[in-house]
Amino acid sequence: MKHILMAMGLAASVALVGCSKKEEAAPVAAAPSTPELRVAIDPTYEPFTFKTADGKPAGFDVDIAEAICAQIQRQCVYVEQVWDSMIPGLQAQQYDVIISSMSITEERQQVIDFSDKYYSTPSRIVVKEGTPFETLASLKGQRLGVLKGSTQESYAMGELAPLGVTVIPYEAQDQVYLDIRSGRLNGTVADAVEVTGGFLSKPEGAGFGFVGPVLNDPKYFGTGMGVAMRKGRDDLKQQINQAIQTIRANGTYQQISAKYFDFDVYGD
Repeated sequence: MKHILMAMGLAASVALVGCSKKEEAAPVAAAPSTPELRVAIDPTYEPFTFKTADGKPAGFDVDIAEAICAQIQRQCVYVEQVWDSMIPGLQAQQYDVIISSMSITEERQQVIDFSDKYYSTPSRIVVKEGTPFETLASLKGQRLGVLKGSTQESYAMGELAPLGVTVIPYEAQDQVYLDIRSGRLNGTVADAVEVTGGFLSKPEGAGFGFVGPVLNDPKYFGTGMGVAMRKGRDDLKQQINQAIQTIRANGTYQQISAKYFDFDVYGD
């Protein structure tokens, strides 16, 4: 009888173990994470790229980047970079794209690729109001700061320096404004929208204004601003181009633009 009871107990134990195994929940598969898109920005270029008081990236370029990422189902991850190191950093695969008001120029297209343009604005020369001006030659002896590696630097070196203008490159555009305010510079060559939002509309820009013609020669300034990427990323380029077309068509682009501008920043 004792052996019978032991056998019955053992059988019951096995049955219970078997039942408990059947009731175990199957492991839940982890949800796939959204792939990242590493986006390089120079956050010294208000209102296109800047940082909020709490250090978060903001501006027209950043909002456009977010809209593009939403369309291609990627998560934007921002990498801050000084302007003249943007293209070398892209080539070194430190990030996937540049969405930071980079002009589509023939010179740059020799080493990197671009999406279709997502906006286009001209550049202007800014000096102190009352500075004698008839032609560009009138600027002889002026000290103008420019963003190092920018189309404005190319223009200033190509057209103004031969006329006797001293052209001084800076790592960041906001440093140019600091030196104008301190008197170390007489002015700048800059994107007309950026210099208006980042300098002329602020107290430190009082007494300064535009001189000379609107600057938009494709030789220097290209054909608009595009998303820059390494050559050979044809699938990514196609996705981004489609995303730009979509946000232009569904009203997203216009909503973003209206946050920063009271005109059509897309251009002709």
